[in-house]
Amino acid sequence: MGDERDSSTTPIGRPRRTRRAAIGAIASALTTAAAVGSRAASAEPRLDDRGGWIEREPIAADLPPNRPPWMNKQGELLKGYGTPSPFQHDVVRVTTDLTPTELSSWNFTPLQHLYGIITPNGLHYERSHAGTTEIDPSQHRLLVDGLVSKPIVLTMADLMRFPTVSRTHFIECSGNTLTEWKKPTGKDVQHTHGLLSCAEWTGVPVREILDRVGVDPKATWALAEGADAAAMDRSIPVSKLRDDALLAFAQNGEMLRPSQGYPLRLLLPGYEGNMSIKWLRRLTLGKRPFETYEETAYYTELYPSGRARQFNFIMDVKSVITFPSASQTLREPGYCQITGLAWSGNGRIKRVDVSVDGGRTWRAAALQGPIMSRCLTRFRYDWAWDGEPVIVQSRSTDEYGHVQPTRGKLIAERGSNSVYHYNAIQSWAIAENGEVTNVFA
Repeated sequence: MGDERDSSTTPIGRPRRTRRAAIGAIASALTTAAAVGSRAASAEPRLDDRGGWIEREPIAADLPPNRPPWMNKQGELLKGYGTPSPFQHDVVRVTTDLTPTELSSWNFTPLQHLYGIITPNGLHYERSHAGTTEIDPSQHRLLVDGLVSKPIVLTMADLMRFPTVSRTHFIECSGNTLTEWKKPTGKDVQHTHGLLSCAEWTGVPVREILDRVGVDPKATWALAEGADAAAMDRSIPVSKLRDDALLAFAQNGEMLRPSQGYPLRLLLPGYEGNMSIKWLRRLTLGKRPFETYEETAYYTELYPSGRARQFNFIMDVKSVITFPSASQTLREPGYCQITGLAWSGNGRIKRVDVSVDGGRTWRAAALQGPIMSRCLTRFRYDWAWDGEPVIVQSRSTDEYGHVQPTRGKLIAERGSNSVYHYNAIQSWAIAENGEVTNVFA
């Protein structure tokens, strides 16, 4: 890694003529396309490397100022729930075979095809231990009991009468990037970092309910249990429940999807995703951790010394470049805006540095606001690629000074026996032909 003193608050600036040249090249290409004459358009729509516009040769008659065919007929009158354009058919979640059973599933978010920081509901990553449960909200109940003076059973109607708030937070599976502990495996960002999503969540602060039931001062832990067939449950510190935990019933302005816990889930901002229990049916207060099957057989990390690290809740500071990234291609040398996402379970992102020489030197990227606590932050970095092979990386720092580690530093501290909480710097190699691949650097 380069000396920290190499860092600068000003990104490596490409000459202004580079951007002008790039714009000029685009204009020239459009002029050429207009002069080509009539050509057959590609019959099969295809996404470009960033998941945006469609790569097809335009027919000359369709180009401005001429009127293309779609301007000469009435558009479809849409009804029901809106759906994406068919030209975006490749922007979908993908499943993996990480768990050798049909009862447990993983669906990864296509981060490399998304913009900004919000994950659409239909693309939010999904992790289930016994499939997706469908629950009639009128039949669902939440029990709050244990070391409380007034146990309570709440219907959804009861719950939604409490004061509600909306907050934007990421959720990350503790197994996100688990394939990268021992070798560069993921073929793209979706497969390396796709167990990560960010949404606006609406719900009732848990402390509103705790205040209603009267928690015994001796109660420092709570058992959260879901209504799925696995009865997924975890021990939660009461201090976290009182801090920023939500009983969430809505996501991005609509009721939760079944795969996200409809009609009710616990949301624990910054904590590993499995603790944000879906289909929440019970909160039981107690004096000590409940040592459930999930937190003893799983979600515990073995150190090289043989000691185990348990109750490692917070997702550490992390980042990934989403463009250019593996399985994408830079078509030619010149201006390129490097962009990606950074996040920390501890709070806000303070800084993201980018390296275009395999970590020897670093320069600060621009952070796109708003920068919110325990939320994804989009970063951007202006760069001019000279056509030579390079390795690009990002390194994030949060407001408490936690810095994303190199893989070597992470392995030295924790070994490579774990499958959880991998937050090392991700490297992408760009070859002379512009192809990007996943590498260790």
